[in-house]
Amino acid sequence: MELAQEQLDLFRVVAAVLHIGNIAIASTRSDDATMPDPSQAERVCHLLGIPLSEFTKAVLRPRVLAGREWVTQARTKQQALEELSALCKTLYEKSFGMLVDRINRALDRPSSKSTFIGVLDIAGFEIFDINGYEQLLINYTNEKLQQFFNHHMFVLEQEEYAREGIEWDYVNFGLDLQPTIDLIETSGATIGVLSLLDEECIMPKATDRTFTNKLHAIWASEPPAGEEPHAGTFKYEPTRFEQGFIVHHYAGRVEYRTDGWLEKNKDPLNDNLTRVLAGSSEHYIASLFADFADAPLPTGNNALHAATIGRKRMTKKGAFRTVGQRHKEQLASLMGQLQATQPHFVRCIVPNTLKKPGRVDVPLVLDQLRCNGVLEGIRIARLGYPNRLPFVEFRQRYEVLTPGIIPPGYMDGRKACLRMVDALELDKSIFRIGTSKIFFKAGVLAELEERRDALLFDIFSRLQAVARRFTARRQMMKILNRAVAIRTIQRNARIYGELRDWPWWNLYTKVRPLLAATRNDDELRKKEAELLLAKERAERDLREREALESLKMRLESEKRKVEEDLEAERAVGLDKDALLERSKKHELELEEEIVALQADLDTLDSQLDRALKLQKESEEKHKTLQQAFDQAAEHLVRLEGEQQEWHEREVKLNKELDEALEDLDILAAEKEMLEKQGEELKNLVAQRDEDLARAKERMELTMSDLDTKLVTEQRQRDALREKSDSLEKESRQLKEQLAEMARTATDYSNMIKSKEQQADKLADELDKLKAEREALLRETS
Repeated sequence: MELAQEQLDLFRVVAAVLHIGNIAIASTRSDDATMPDPSQAERVCHLLGIPLSEFTKAVLRPRVLAGREWVTQARTKQQALEELSALCKTLYEKSFGMLVDRINRALDRPSSKSTFIGVLDIAGFEIFDINGYEQLLINYTNEKLQQFFNHHMFVLEQEEYAREGIEWDYVNFGLDLQPTIDLIETSGATIGVLSLLDEECIMPKATDRTFTNKLHAIWASEPPAGEEPHAGTFKYEPTRFEQGFIVHHYAGRVEYRTDGWLEKNKDPLNDNLTRVLAGSSEHYIASLFADFADAPLPTGNNALHAATIGRKRMTKKGAFRTVGQRHKEQLASLMGQLQATQPHFVRCIVPNTLKKPGRVDVPLVLDQLRCNGVLEGIRIARLGYPNRLPFVEFRQRYEVLTPGIIPPGYMDGRKACLRMVDALELDKSIFRIGTSKIFFKAGVLAELEERRDALLFDIFSRLQAVARRFTARRQMMKILNRAVAIRTIQRNARIYGELRDWPWWNLYTKVRPLLAATRNDDELRKKEAELLLAKERAERDLREREALESLKMRLESEKRKVEEDLEAERAVGLDKDALLERSKKHELELEEEIVALQADLDTLDSQLDRALKLQKESEEKHKTLQQAFDQAAEHLVRLEGEQQEWHEREVKLNKELDEALEDLDILAAEKEMLEKQGEELKNLVAQRDEDLARAKERMELTMSDLDTKLVTEQRQRDALREKSDSLEKESRQLKEQLAEMARTATDYSNMIKSKEQQADKLADELDKLKAEREALLRETS
C-alpha cells in the first residue's frame, strides 16, 4: 500500500505540471494579469491539495514586503507566466530529489562511510549555433569534470613512475583548465560570469545588455599599468555583432548569447506560493515545501514584527538563491564525492547519426573525441612515457635486433634491457628503465617495430631463397632418379621379352601354383588361428576358475559367520527361556539358509570340476597344437627365402612410395602458392572493381569513338561493295569483248579475287568491332 501511494504521489506531481502548462493567463488594459478560465487552475489545486483562491492570489496578486510594510502587488502577464514556469521546475526538481532519496533509502546506505558504486551520466560538451545559459552551465560542468579527469589520469601515471623508480618532475595537469573555470566561477576582486550574473539579478534596473557590458569591461579591457592580466582574460573574447561573449573551452571556442539570462538565473517563485504549497492537504506536497512553512502573514499593527520575522527567515534559510548558485553548490558537492572515490571513466562514441552498422562519420567522431576530452587526455599522456613493456616482453620481442649481445643462460631482465638499449643506440631522453618495466616516449616503439619488420623481412627472404634452392635441387634429383628408373624398367622389359618365349620359363609359371608351399601357408594360418582360439579359451577358463574360487571363499566365510551366529543364539537360548521359541524359529531359518548355501556350494564344486576338466582338455589341445606349430616353424624356414624376395620388392615399392610422397609435397607447396595467388587475385579483383568504376567513364568515351569508327567502316564497306560490283561488270564486258585476250582476263579475274578478299577482311574486321562493342556494353552494364 505504501509503494502504491508513493507512485500515486509521483503521478500527481507530473499531472500537476502538465495541467499548469495549460493554464491561460491574459492581461487587462492596465497590463495586470488575469486568469479568464479557472478550470485548469481548479484541476491543479485539486491535485496539489491547495485552495483555489489562495493559489490565484499568490500567482496574480502576491503580498510582498516594501520596507516595513506588506503590500499587494499586481503581476503582469509575463511575470505570472514566469511564476508558473518556475513552479513547474520547482515541483519537478523537488520530486526528482525526493525520488533519489527514496532510492537511497531502499539501497540502505546507513552512513557516508559505507561503500557504494555510483554511476554518473552527464551531457557531453555542447556547441550549437545559438548557445544560451543552459549551455554555459553544461560546459562549465564538463570543464570541472575534465579537470578532474586530467588530474586523476596523470596522478595515476606519476604514481606508476614513482613505483618504478623513474626520475620525473611532478606536473599538476589538473590546473590546465583552471583559467577557464576561474573565468566562469571566480569571485572577489575579479568577478566571474556566474557571480556577476548573480549580482546583476539583485540590481533593480539591470538588464542583459548591462550584464554583457560589465563582462566586457572586466574581462576584455586592458589591465592597469603594472598589473599582470588575469589568466582568464586569455580565455575570454567579446562578440563583434551579437549581444554575448566567447569562451575558449578545451573543446573549442563557444559563442554565448546573453538574451534572457537574468530571468533564467532568477528564482521568481515568491514566498506566498511556497507558503500555500507548504500548507497543502496532501502530505507529499507539503513535505516537498516543508522548508518554506511559516506562520501566517501578520496584518495591522504587527507589520513591524512580521517584517522582522521575514528578515530573520530570509537570512536564516537563504530564500533568494539563484540557479547559478544552486548549480555551483551541487557541482561542488559532486566534485567532493568524486575526489573521495576511485573513479573509472567510460567514453561513449556515436559512429554515425543514421544508426546503421558499418558506417563511421569521421568528422562526427573527431568532434566527439574533442568534446569529451579524449584528445586532451592523449595530449597529456604524450608528455610522459605512454608506451611501456615488461622486461620479459621487451626482450622476447626485440632481442632479434641485438644478436649476440645477451649471453646464453639466465640474466636479470633489467640488465638485459640495458644491454639491448645500448646496442640499439637509443637516446637516453626518450626512454626510462624502471624496476619491472621499460618506458618509452611516443613514437619510439613504432620505430623499433619498423626496424624489426625490416630485419625479419631480410631473414625470411634469405630463408625463402635457401628453401627454393633446396626444392630445385630435389626436383633435379628426382628427374635424374626417374631417368635411371626408366632405364631399369626398359632393361627388365627386354629381359622379359627374351624369357617370354623360353619353354622352361613357361613351364615354371604353370607349375608354380601347384606347389605345396601355397597349401602349407594356408594350413599354417589355420593352425595359428586355432592356437589363438585355444589360448583365449584357456585364459577365459582360468578367469572363471579364479572367480569361482573367490565366490567359494566368500560363501565359506558367510557360512562361518552364520555358524557363529547360530552358536551365539543357542547360548542366548540356554540363558533365556523366553526367547527360546523365537531362537528356534531363527535357527530353522538359518538352517534353511545353510542348506541353500550348501546346495550352492555343491553346484559351484561341480562347476569347478567341469572347469578343471575343460582346462585339462585345453592343455591337451595345446600340446597337439604346439607340435603342429613346430612343424609349421620348420616349414617357415623354407619360406624365408621367398620372404627375402618379397622384402626386396617391398624396398622397391617403398622407394616408389617415397617418390610419390615427395611429389605430394611438391603439390602441397604448389597448392599453398596457388592459395596465395588466389588471395592476391582476390585483392586484384577488389582493385578491379574499383578500377571498373573509374574505367566506366573511359568506356563511355571509347563507345562514342567506336560508334563513329563503326559508321566510317560501314561506309567503306559499302564503297568496296560498289567497287566490286563495278569490277564484276567490267570483267563480264571484257570477257565478252576480249575473248581472245585470256591472259589479260585472268589478270583481271585475279584482281577481282584480291578485291573480294579485301572486302571479306573488312567484313571480318567489322564483325570483330561489333563483338568488341557488345563486350564493352556488357562490362559497362
